[in-house]
Amino acid sequence: MSQAAVAAAPAGGNKKLIIIAATVVLLAAIGGGVAVMLKGGGGKEAEKEHAEEVVHEPVYIDIKPEFVINFSDKAGHSKYLKAELSVVTKEPDVEKAIEKHMPAIRNALVLLLSRQIYEELQPNEGKEKLRADALAAVQEVLKAQIDKPGVDDLFFSNFVMH
Repeated sequence: MSQAAVAAAPAGGNKKLIIIAATVVLLAAIGGGVAVMLKGGGGKEAEKEHAEEVVHEPVYIDIKPEFVINFSDKAGHSKYLKAELSVVTKEPDVEKAIEKHMPAIRNALVLLLSRQIYEELQPNEGKEKLRADALAAVQEVLKAQIDKPGVDDLFFSNFVMH
């Protein structure tokens, strides 16, 4: 087009072209921002934050077979305890370590359970104390074997005394 034709063209056409171009640029910017947000923010900082936020699901591991233990009451009468226990961890490598070191874990728990006194285990407080002591015993075995406590908690799924 010649300069005369451009000068003769109505000014409204240029305004429409500018508005369309501005709209396209704005939509591209918004689309890019949405893409970055959906991707997780972008950049090394966002990747690092995302990696630190990875939380593993808890894994419950049964300590099998169940425990059947002889122990005594305060008068020295023979009693027995049947208990089923599970531990929980959020560390995938700990599950294998528990299986590998199960004999040491069971030994620690057998020794702990056999030292109990019947009357002290009757109230819930006694069972809770035993649960905490059993957790500590398992954690001590794992600390000695893999240099970390490994398990987060211990639960009784069955507890029978007679």
